[in-house]
Amino acid sequence: MPLTDTLARVDADLAAGRVPVARQRLRGLVSSFPNDLMLRRRLAEVYRLYGDPAEAGRWMYLEQDRDAQETTAFEARYRTAPQRMRALAWQGPESLARTTFAGEQLASVRAACSDAMGRPVDWDTVPSGEKADSRWSAFADFLAGAGCLVAVLAFFAIWVNGLVALFD
Repeated sequence: MPLTDTLARVDADLAAGRVPVARQRLRGLVSSFPNDLMLRRRLAEVYRLYGDPAEAGRWMYLEQDRDAQETTAFEARYRTAPQRMRALAWQGPESLARTTFAGEQLASVRAACSDAMGRPVDWDTVPSGEKADSRWSAFADFLAGAGCLVAVLAFFAIWVNGLVALFD
């Protein structure tokens, strides 16, 4: 469905009081057009109807006329730079931003994320942001493997028991 048709449906949903449907449509549009600042602004307006300043701040983060309280709420919910980078859901380089302010914001978040990760990152390969403890990860992997082995052995034992019972 073309962008204009979907936006017309969003307007109709909002006029009819179907805010959750309008929000879902806008989320889909932002997912399809992640670099469209107008869609982000519209989604922020819907989150204001919900009374969710953090999400409104998330989608207005790249706008110069953003609300300071919403921005603070967004930054409080997404505390680390990798979390913010994932939450912004941008794709491609900062040069795709249509405003200088948006480009600067994107570059700032990416630079902070690169510092936090200790390596350069870009918007197309957003890191998870979690530095896993390798010892804990290895132990968890061992437990998962052991659990699978126990399950397979139990299944095999039940199968053999059934086979023996069949011939008795």
